[in-house]
Amino acid sequence: MRKMFIHRTLSLLIPAVFFVLTSGKAQNKDLYLKSKDNLNKITLSLTEDGKLSYKVTRRDKTIILDSPLGLNLENNDFTSGLSVEKVSPIEEKREKYELKVANNKVADHVFKTKSITFKNKQGALITIDLIAGEEGVAFRYKFTEKEEKTRVVKNEITGFHIDQNAKGWLQPYNKAGDYTPGYEDFYVNVKSGDPISGARNVSVGWCMPALFNVNDTKNWVLISESGAEGTFPGCHLQPDSNGGMYKIAFAEKDEKFTLPLPDTNAYPESSLPWTMPWRVILIGDKAGDILLSTLITDLAPASKIEDTSWIVPGKAAWSWWSHPDDFTPEMYKKFTDVSASFGFRYTLFDAGWEKANKEGKIIDHALSKGVQPLVWGYSAEYFNPEKRKKRFKELADMGVKGVKIDFWCSDRQEVMSTLQSVFEDAAKEHLLVNLHGTTVPRGWHRTWPNFVTAEAILGTESYFYEPRFPEMAAQQNTVLPFTRNVAGPADYTPFALTFRKYTRLNTAVHELAMAMIYTSGIIHFADSEEVFNSLPNELKDLLKEMPATWDKTEAIIAEPGKTVVLSRKKDNLSYIIGINGTNAVSPISIDLSKYGKGFSKFRIISEGTDPLMEFKISNYPITSKWQYNLAPKGGFIIQFIK
Repeated sequence: MRKMFIHRTLSLLIPAVFFVLTSGKAQNKDLYLKSKDNLNKITLSLTEDGKLSYKVTRRDKTIILDSPLGLNLENNDFTSGLSVEKVSPIEEKREKYELKVANNKVADHVFKTKSITFKNKQGALITIDLIAGEEGVAFRYKFTEKEEKTRVVKNEITGFHIDQNAKGWLQPYNKAGDYTPGYEDFYVNVKSGDPISGARNVSVGWCMPALFNVNDTKNWVLISESGAEGTFPGCHLQPDSNGGMYKIAFAEKDEKFTLPLPDTNAYPESSLPWTMPWRVILIGDKAGDILLSTLITDLAPASKIEDTSWIVPGKAAWSWWSHPDDFTPEMYKKFTDVSASFGFRYTLFDAGWEKANKEGKIIDHALSKGVQPLVWGYSAEYFNPEKRKKRFKELADMGVKGVKIDFWCSDRQEVMSTLQSVFEDAAKEHLLVNLHGTTVPRGWHRTWPNFVTAEAILGTESYFYEPRFPEMAAQQNTVLPFTRNVAGPADYTPFALTFRKYTRLNTAVHELAMAMIYTSGIIHFADSEEVFNSLPNELKDLLKEMPATWDKTEAIIAEPGKTVVLSRKKDNLSYIIGINGTNAVSPISIDLSKYGKGFSKFRIISEGTDPLMEFKISNYPITSKWQYNLAPKGGFIIQFIK
């Protein structure tokens, strides 16, 4: 009888034990997510001692090798001893929206999503959200419980393991100093795992976005962030990437510049619930897929501005580049008149504008000309919420349309939070925002469409400051569309023909093409009234009609560091623009009939007799096979004509 009882008891227990074990295995098997097209996949794994990692594949080929996941909080460790607590069902999510500033006006993507909750040894829970789409994958950490006590993250061990055969383009993250960090360094062509070299300043890591050519050069991948809304510092990658492992690093505590920030650590901190930024991995079969990707804005929160009709992209004349020491009312008025004569919507008054306005009423002059003024401001003046709101109201009452706020030079959490408040408070007064001396955008132009452009780029002003810039500029110009400009609109301040301290080597048409290669909600043209007025009539007309945003863009040739050729369309305007980043002639061949449908001929703007200063303008019938030799450091612009 006793044997029979034991036998019956075991027979009841065994299925229960079997269910628990298989349930656990099933959960571990469920730690992955595929995109709807089944091409991109992110897979999480737990070791026996509860350490978490992930890998990313495309068509079952490795894009990101096994890489660590986890957070170490001040009083809680989520880097080991983890177990699966819950796996959510897979859901489908569609992101369809319009951008004010874009390569393509409409974004429309379908994603698969899943959330996986883990328990640590202390019984605390952490959730990792996964998302997978046709343009890549992403993940983020979050704590869903409610708790008033402030949590502090001491370390994030997230890594991105890039195969050591891969090469990439990475920008050094400069140590805090005069005007740094500001994402104004060269992108360096490195092999995965290489130490930092070639930086303009002492550097403490690598910036994001970071671009790599992986899978035996068959795929491109861009590592970035999205949705950083002030609950976390802006992050970069640690300097030690031994073995190709690039790990997350937080902002440094000395990133203060002259901002009113406490002299304390810069660890991320928040009460709960706490949702952290997306770690974004853009994937493309071609580099052009990266250039055109909207994954960063897809993951950013939807627009928080209901009526965006007052937000209008446009162009602006700007006096500082050609006259950096002249802050007189006469000079500001002169450039306002340039804007008026070319039909530019805006004029930018840089540092010193307030004195000029008192003396010469430069704002009233601009408004009388039908030109909307933008004004420069200093970041420290916009930190205090009450002072900021008061200042924005004063500017709006004066007739100012937008603010260029300079010298942030920090990725600390306090700065990231302040930037969101700047966008919000400016929007309430119908003011546009342009950030300079700043961190790289992270999809913010979707959430706050009045955020129309930002610097965070090694741009035209470098002809004043960087002796290596003339030789390296053309190459850099063909890397930035795949890196910096993917993260958000970029204020390169293009079209600089006058020679400055360091003599330009790019051709004149290369410089003009830059205004149409980069995407910026306001194009601030460098150079003087004299240069604008000396242009041939065809180029004057081009400047008048040139859009500051696009309905449709295609990447015809996309070779980072070498050649970029884009097809750009806006309303009934159609162009093809190309630049050469090398010192050699670059032969290209394009089927113009594919891009010129509905047009009878095309005009090409190319190098003139003096390539550095002159343009050649020619008209031709549209052909199915157009061949052209791009000049060294050269460029071209094709306008399709009815």
